[in-house]
Amino acid sequence: MSPERPVGDLFRRFRDRLAVEGPHRLGGPGGHTGHGAKVTPTPDPARGAGGAWPGANGGPVPAGREGGSRATAGDPGTSRTDVGAREAGLAPYPPRDVEPAGRPRRRGGRGGEQLTVPPATFTSYYGRPILKAPVWKWDIAAYLFTGGLAAGSSLLAAGGQLTGRPALRRAGRVTSLAAVSASAYFLVNDLGKPSRFHHMLRVAKLTSPMSMGTWILTAFGPAAGVAAVAEAASWLPERGLLGLGRRLLPPAGNAAGLVAAVTAPALATYTGVLLADTAVPAWHEAYPELPTIFAGSALASGAGVGLLTAPPAQAGPARRFAVAGAALELWGSHRVENRLGLLSEPYATGTAGRLLRAGRALTAAGVAGALVGRRSRVLCALSGGALLAASVCTRFGIFHGGVASAKDPKYTVVPQRERARRRESRGPDVSGPGAGPNGG
Repeated sequence: MSPERPVGDLFRRFRDRLAVEGPHRLGGPGGHTGHGAKVTPTPDPARGAGGAWPGANGGPVPAGREGGSRATAGDPGTSRTDVGAREAGLAPYPPRDVEPAGRPRRRGGRGGEQLTVPPATFTSYYGRPILKAPVWKWDIAAYLFTGGLAAGSSLLAAGGQLTGRPALRRAGRVTSLAAVSASAYFLVNDLGKPSRFHHMLRVAKLTSPMSMGTWILTAFGPAAGVAAVAEAASWLPERGLLGLGRRLLPPAGNAAGLVAAVTAPALATYTGVLLADTAVPAWHEAYPELPTIFAGSALASGAGVGLLTAPPAQAGPARRFAVAGAALELWGSHRVENRLGLLSEPYATGTAGRLLRAGRALTAAGVAGALVGRRSRVLCALSGGALLAASVCTRFGIFHGGVASAKDPKYTVVPQRERARRRESRGPDVSGPGAGPNGG
C-alpha cells in the first residue's frame, strides 16, 4: 500500500501499536471477555526478551513452535507455546501439520474442505411440486378405456367372423363403433376444439406417439364404422338401389372388419406408449409394462362384451380372449407394483392402489366365471360385466398413479439421486479415446 495514502498510515500505526501493546489491548484472544474490563497478564520472569522461552542452549525458542503447535494467550505482543498455554490454563492449538479431526477426505487420499451445507432433501420451493402435474381430467382416463374397448371388440368381431359366429361378430362390431366414437369425443373434449384434431393430421411424425395415435384413430374409425353399418344390411329391402346396398354391404363389412382388427393392436397399445413418453415418473419408468397392461385390458374388455351379449354356445373366442387378456393384465400390474422400487408406491397406495386391487379381483372373478359357466347365460353375463369393470379400474388406476407421482417431489428427486450414485459407483468411462496405456 502506498505510504502517501491515509489508509496505509492507519494500518502501519495499528501494526506498531499491536507489536507494542499486544493483542489483549486491541480486543485480541484472551484480551477481554464480552464487553467487560480488559485483562492485563502478569509478566513472567522466566521469559527472555521479547516474550520468548529459553531454549536448550540458553537461546530463545520462537513463540508458538514448541511441540509443533501454538496457542494464543493474553501476554503482550506474542503467542504462548503449549507449555505456556498449559500454565495459563488455555487449550493449545493443534499442530500445524495435523489435519483437524472430523474433516472429510476426498477420494484418492487428498484432503478436502469440510462441507458446511447439509445434504438436500426432496423438497421444492414453497412446497410446490417439481413437475407440473398433468392437467388431464377424468375424460382422458375414459378415453384410455374406450380406446381399448374399441380395439378389443374389433378383435372379437374378427374372431366371430372367421369362426362363423354371427352373434359374436355383430356384438363386437357394434360395440367397437360405439366405443371409438366415445373415445374420439373424449379426446376432442380434452383438446378443447375439434379443429385441433384435424390440425394434427397435417403431419405424420413416427417419433411422436400422439401423432401416430391420431393416424391410428383415423384409420381405425372408418373401418369400424363400415363394419358396423354392414350389420344393418339385412334390414334393407331386396330390390332397388337399397337392394344393391344390401348385396354390397356384407363383403365390404367383412373387409372393413379385418382392417379394423389389423389396426386394433396399435390402437390398444399406443396409449401406453403415449403415457410412458411423458416426464411423469411412474409412467415413464413403467414404459415396458404399460403397453402390455393396456393390451391385456383391451382383450379382457372385448371378451367381456362377448360374454355379456353372445349366447354361451358362441362365446368360445370370448373365453379365450378373457384368459389371454387377464394373463397379460395381471402380469403387467404385478410388475409395475414390484419392479419400480420407490416408483411402485403410487400404484399401491391411495386411489390408484384401491382401483388396481379392485381391477385384479374383478379380472380373476371374471375369468373364473367364464371358465366355469360355459353353459350358464347368467354366469357368462356376470363374468362379462366383471371383466368390463376390471378394465375400467385398471385404466383409471394407472392414470391416478401417474398423477400422484407427479405431485410428490420425492418420486422425481430420489430416483435421480439413485441413478447418480450408480453412475459414480461405476466410475469414469475408460473405454473412450485416451483410455489405453499409450493414450490411444
